[in-house]
Amino acid sequence: MSRSILFALPVIALLAGCSQETGDKTAETPRPVLSIVVQPRATQSFGFAGTVEPRYSAGLSFRLLGRVVARDVNVGDTVAKGATLAALDPTALDLAVQAAKAELSNAQAQSANASASEERMRQLLASRNASQAVYDAAQQAKQAANANVERARASLAKSEEQLGYARLFSDFDGVVTAVGAEVGQTVSPGQMVVTVARADAREAVVDIPDWLTGDLTADAPFEVSLQSLPSIKTQARLREMAPQSDDTTRSRRVRLSLVDPSAAFRIGSTVTVTRTTALKPAIELPLSALLEKDGKTQVWIVDEKTASVAPQDIQVTTRTGGTFTVADGLAAGTRVVTAGVHSLTPGQKIKLQ
Repeated sequence: MSRSILFALPVIALLAGCSQETGDKTAETPRPVLSIVVQPRATQSFGFAGTVEPRYSAGLSFRLLGRVVARDVNVGDTVAKGATLAALDPTALDLAVQAAKAELSNAQAQSANASASEERMRQLLASRNASQAVYDAAQQAKQAANANVERARASLAKSEEQLGYARLFSDFDGVVTAVGAEVGQTVSPGQMVVTVARADAREAVVDIPDWLTGDLTADAPFEVSLQSLPSIKTQARLREMAPQSDDTTRSRRVRLSLVDPSAAFRIGSTVTVTRTTALKPAIELPLSALLEKDGKTQVWIVDEKTASVAPQDIQVTTRTGGTFTVADGLAAGTRVVTAGVHSLTPGQKIKLQ
């Protein structure tokens, strides 16, 4: 019995030594941690989604009631100033012009006859073969005939002008952004047929929360980038802001003039508008880096030379969402642990991920 006990003692001592050696190795294994280098934040950026829209556009329409017989453009087409966009059936208008021409010819014939009659009456009056009353009547008839000629000319000019209204023209170079009528459709005066936008003056239209518009002034700078190609950017200036915010979204519609945009900023493109404002330099860290213990607020700072951590007392001013702002206790360039702060010990060896 005593011999068995004596034999077991060396084995137990050997196992204890192995356990202690294993524990020492485990204690010396550096713990991987996440960390960041503290840098005071001096600016604040906000991004909003918007679209590129033309600054100038016009919904073109006919001035007459009629049936559309041609529409020469579609959405996306580029048009030049004076180009024909659409046309109405001109049959009735052509007939009106022909009738006006005939009326003018008739009025001119009557005017010529009245002039000849007035000249004859003038000669007869001079030879005392006609009375003054007869001559006055002839002169009045001549004046009436001349007035009828002028009226017929005006009627012809009006009919020709009406015929010109049967064709719809573009008043400037631009791009077709919408169509409102198809061939064969009867349109009324003023009904939009084609909308043309000027492509040279483009702007970004975006809705900005009301609480962010307080410091916006005329020509406030913005950065605009394409969502499809974020590397393509341009600058923009505030041109117009809605005087009131939307009751539902509590945001204001803002229009920004693009400064020398590239051709990639096509009308209808979706863009990201970024507004950067200056702030009082402050250190901001994620809440996962904050350690609250024994009434103290601390963070773990990393000594990169010794690859170890140590607690650092700090003063916290504000907590917003998932971050907090440090008022005092940290200097720029300090590396701070951002995860697992409740399981670290002073002087513990760590390994930076």
